[in-house]
Amino acid sequence: MEAGSIPQQAEQTAEEQGSADLVVGILADLDSATTSRICDALGTLPGPLRIAMLQGDQRGNPASPDAKTATECASVFFVFSLLAKADASKGPLSTSEGYQSVFAAAEKLQARGCCVIASKLEGANPERVCQIARPLLHDEADLVLPHYTSRKFEGLLNASIIAPMMRALYGKRINNPMGPDIGVSRQLLQKMLVKRAGNAGGATLHPLARLAPAAFCDRLRIVEMHLGTRMYPAPDWANMSSVLADVLSPVFCDLERNASCWQRTRVSAPVQAVGEPVPLARDEGAVDTSRLVESFQLGNRELQEIWSLVLPPSSLFELRKLSRLPVDQFRMPDELWVKVVYDFALAHRLRTISRDHLLRSLTPLYLGWVASYAHDVQSVGALSPERRLDRLSLAYEAGKSYLLSRWRWPDRFNP
Repeated sequence: MEAGSIPQQAEQTAEEQGSADLVVGILADLDSATTSRICDALGTLPGPLRIAMLQGDQRGNPASPDAKTATECASVFFVFSLLAKADASKGPLSTSEGYQSVFAAAEKLQARGCCVIASKLEGANPERVCQIARPLLHDEADLVLPHYTSRKFEGLLNASIIAPMMRALYGKRINNPMGPDIGVSRQLLQKMLVKRAGNAGGATLHPLARLAPAAFCDRLRIVEMHLGTRMYPAPDWANMSSVLADVLSPVFCDLERNASCWQRTRVSAPVQAVGEPVPLARDEGAVDTSRLVESFQLGNRELQEIWSLVLPPSSLFELRKLSRLPVDQFRMPDELWVKVVYDFALAHRLRTISRDHLLRSLTPLYLGWVASYAHDVQSVGALSPERRLDRLSLAYEAGKSYLLSRWRWPDRFNP
């Protein structure tokens, strides 16, 4: 099945039903009891509403036979399988295909909006989908993004690059611009479809990378929803290269597409937040920074040739100085890290080297940043993670002029 299409069973059901007010896609691997409670929670939304619920699991199996069916969930919505490809031999849908399928179903059913639940939260929370849906249905929001309560070492790729960079570029202080638990209005979906049609033959589109920038540039209404603590898989620091390449490539591609928009933004402002933050009971997370610093030092020895194609001499000089520091003294200045990220974004645009090779070479630098961050939040009298990351966000905003100069006149800054 191609991204942006719906499985045949879902297509037939959509044609039979004709339309819906809301489409809900369950991409998370939830047990049938939780799915049933979600069905019950959806029934409490002010109505009458017709709600289409698409479900399946990460393994590509159709909805569990003991999950509630349309008639058991009452007349307000119906359920069909989402995550099973027509050809099972091709494996389950990718995350991107799952989102595209939900969006395609919402368009097919002319829904006012759609919600996607793609992660597990600590403690079953069937109300989560209603929390995301209400701003779409009743408050005219176009994009509902999650604000998770995160532990010190969770979601660091987002916290160190994606969220602060989007804040600096587009002027909106959002915590999780790529969700994954999201709500999207019909207006935003239609704008995404127009942009996808205009990008035929261009770079591969990734819905999570494009949603927030599209909403920013079209000045649509964004709401953040406090959803509690998300359950993250344990980070595998030894195998981050493919993660960096897969996540950052669509983000940097969208940066290039929206250059005329973000170059006009000068200051940042918060977006509306709904709900109350959920405090952590405790956060005892820690990382072995010696291995992270060793990875940084190894990269500094072996990747100089590649980095010299991307980074100016001043940055290379500072990185070599860092590589000689003892582990316990290792600190990467925010200003240096921000310049590194912006220079890699520019090299991605200019195709200085293979994009995949480029982003994989960022890995030792990212691990160095993680080690530096760990020292800052684990030391005696340490800053809270929130204050530490806010300081980083301010450095991204201060460094935007550097990116603008390099973006507009790259030859003047040729390393």
